[in-house]
Amino acid sequence: MSTRLARTTDGWWAVTPTGLVGLGLPATTTAGLLADPAALAAAIEAAHADATDSGFDPDAVPPAFFRKASHSITGPAGDIIRPDGVGFLDYEVELGLVIGADLPVGTTVTEADLGRYVAALVVANDVSARQVQLVKTQFYESKSYPTFTPVGPWLTLVDAADLARLGSLRLTLAVNGQVRQDGTAADMIVRPAQALTLLSRFQPMAPGDLLLTGTPGGTALKAPAKIAGLAAGLLPPATRWKLFFGRQAASPRYLRDGDVITATIASPDGRLDLGTQHTTVTGKTP
Repeated sequence: MSTRLARTTDGWWAVTPTGLVGLGLPATTTAGLLADPAALAAAIEAAHADATDSGFDPDAVPPAFFRKASHSITGPAGDIIRPDGVGFLDYEVELGLVIGADLPVGTTVTEADLGRYVAALVVANDVSARQVQLVKTQFYESKSYPTFTPVGPWLTLVDAADLARLGSLRLTLAVNGQVRQDGTAADMIVRPAQALTLLSRFQPMAPGDLLLTGTPGGTALKAPAKIAGLAAGLLPPATRWKLFFGRQAASPRYLRDGDVITATIASPDGRLDLGTQHTTVTGKTP
């Protein structure tokens, strides 16, 4: 059974039908929270008692891994700050896996033992500056500006039964009330267990680490038609990118200052509900 947790300056809270109930735990980080499962389970039990939720072939296109700076993480209800001179801002609603146990290099993770390594799920928005990402080929920079990773609202603790239902989760993102992305976790190019196995070939993970697992179709970025792409490949890189972003500039789908983004992940029956984010794009303040 999943349990949603919230973190405030006053500590950790369990989300119950009657509101938030304090857990009284000393942990100040997610890793610290997950380090003592027995104490966490006992606190949740007490809280509940007191209170009486793109179309690629994975065999043809290998998964790509990239980092996002930890300082890009922000809350689920604040501003996404667009840095000066950074345009073509894009959105990507993603299911986040919060690691609950050490994952050494060389670990093979199966669907059956996914619960051994994944302790919780979160809603995440992988905000990306596409011009930086593509022209400069800087994935890390394009996705790591402060506020470029809204996470939450809840840290939803899950068990094996919840993880078995991951495919039923629907990921939805809207901008100013217009739905832009709407897909299910079943459509993932790489499933979570496979992603963790592939990542662990070179990267160990520890409790509290966060892995984003990919986004449904519907982002602002659109690849050119195949023939146009082949023709553009004959041009010098500077000319090619100038033409590409000249066309992209006409798209109304890129994020602009004042846009309000809502992102939610939940199963249709509401039994596994990770909550909804509400964030606003704003220009960099002096």
